[in-house]
Parts: sequence; structure tokens; C-alpha cells
Amino acid sequence: MQTAYRRLLKLMPRLGLQVTDLGPGTAVVSRRGRRVRIPLGPGADVLARDNGRYTVADAGEDTWVVRRRKTRAQREEGGREATTVRLGDSGARLLLDPTAGNDERKLQLAAAEYLCPQHVAGMLELYGVNCVFDVGANKGQYARRLRRFGYTGRIVSFEPTSEHFAKLEKAAADDPDWWVYQYGLGREDTTSTIHVGWNTMNSLLPPSEYGKDRYLRFTKSDTEEIQIRRLDSMMEKALDGIDEPRPFLKMDTQGYDLEVFAGGGDRVAEFVGLQSEVAVLRLYEGSPPMTEAIGVYEAGGFGITGMYPVTREANTGRVIEFDCVMMRADAASEKG
Repeated sequence: MQTAYRRLLKLMPRLGLQVTDLGPGTAVVSRRGRRVRIPLGPGADVLARDNGRYTVADAGEDTWVVRRRKTRAQREEGGREATTVRLGDSGARLLLDPTAGNDERKLQLAAAEYLCPQHVAGMLELYGVNCVFDVGANKGQYARRLRRFGYTGRIVSFEPTSEHFAKLEKAAADDPDWWVYQYGLGREDTTSTIHVGWNTMNSLLPPSEYGKDRYLRFTKSDTEEIQIRRLDSMMEKALDGIDEPRPFLKMDTQGYDLEVFAGGGDRVAEFVGLQSEVAVLRLYEGSPPMTEAIGVYEAGGFGITGMYPVTREANTGRVIEFDCVMMRADAASEKG
């Protein structure tokens, strides 16, 4: 069933529909351009009928629900059809694969994973951002997501670890305005040791007791020596050739974001916005609590425009970390 669901998602763009995959078993389906005719086979009409394989229903506001019908065998086995969930009053719907289950926490996190980059893309456009500093780039997931959501300006990604930098460099190879550097960013130019082998959670900080209880990956790790540079020392090179730079700072450094921010010195005032992963429940020793981190950013002139949960405790529902998006309000009026 999962394979059929993936095939359905791939089919939709050919039918003039825009599909955004939110994660396992979850997607948003909406109209792209004018009303289209869907060639599903004999008897198919303009988003109205079905041919026994798919059902297409108008959900309002340029959005439709597309569902694959169950086979006879699936009906006999009691299998479920794909279901949908309304997203507020916008008319948009989530298309849910029945094999993905109905875990509300997973649905919320999948929706947040979609909504956060959507929100960031809107802020980048509103504030006229022309250079994104992608600090803690890992394999380039954030930059690729920005491109999918329509950002066309420069991206400068920083990833210090050898394994992930190799993948980042490959991901950026065909994008001339996506620059990559094998550095970590911090409070001073130095070398340091980072914990590796934790996939997307590699950190310069050791895990907290809470972190060890939550993630088995923290029970052992290797280390790697990395180069660290101050943010302000990299800005001249990163912004070279951009007339009237309007940079945005994204940080995802597993508890080290305030160190990155401190390395910007007085030049943090040049950033029109930032995104930081802030911790409610700390996974790393020495990482700042959410209130401290947000307080520092607010003191720097940034105000919150959105907060999106990154991870939750399954047994309590408590949020562990948020992606916090903040903008310098007075910079909106400075846009040309």
C-alpha cells in the first residue's frame, strides 16, 4: 500500500496538482494553475468522477482530496482507505496513507516540518533576504527545502564533519549560488572536538542525562577534530558580490546556537532575521534553556514570528525542542 501511495504522489504533478510530502504517509494536495482535467481513464471528468481506482473530490479553495480506492482483497481484510484532515479554514487538506497509522503527535510534527519552511520562505520574501547562512547544514536538507519552497538567493552552508560535508558538497554541486564550507561556527576561531556518529545530532557538547535516557545513539560516539570560525570573520566572503546584502541566519547546531550568535559580534545587527533550535528539555550538557536563548536574540533586536515543535515526548506530549523563527521588525520597512 505504501508503494501505491508513493506512486499516487508522483502522479499528481502530471495532473496539474501540487503535492507537498510532509513525511511518512502525509501530504498536502492543492491546485497548481487553472482548473485541469484529470486523465484517470474512461469516465473521468474535471475533478468530479472516478474510474474505480481513484476518487477525486473538490475540497474548496483550489484544493482537492485524492484517494486511492481499496481493492476487494483490502476491503475483505478490513483495510482502510486513505483519509484526509482539514487544515483550518484554508481549504487545504492533508492526504494520509492508511498504512501510516493515526498518531496525532506524528501528524503534528509532520505538519510543523512542512509549515516551518513554508513560514521561513514567506519571511525571506517579505524581508527581501538575498543570502541565507545555513549553520549546521548536515547533508544540506535545509537548503534543499528552501529551494523547493521557492527561495532563489544565495545560500552559504557550514558543516564541520567530514562525512556529512562530503554529502553536502555533492548536494550543492549543481547549484552555483549554494556555497559550502567545512567549518563549524562559534565564539572564536579555533579547533575543537565534536561528537560524531549521532547522525543529525552530532554536537560539540556532551549529552545530558536526559538526552542519554531518550536517545540510544548517545550511549557511544566517536569524535572528530574540526575547524571553528567566528561568524563575523566569514561574512565578508559570504556576502561578496551582493549589492545591499540582507542576510538571514539559520542555526541548528545541537545546543551550540548561542555560541554561533556570539561569534557574529556587532555584525549580527546586519541580519534581518534568524532561525534557531531552542530547547525546552535539554539534550546536551551546557546548552542554554529556551528562555535564555530567546532572551539573547530579543536583546539583539529580533522578535518571534513563529515557533514549531521539532520533537516531543511520546508518553507525555511535552515539546523537547522548537524551531524558533525571529525577524528584525524594523528591517521589513527597509526592504527596497
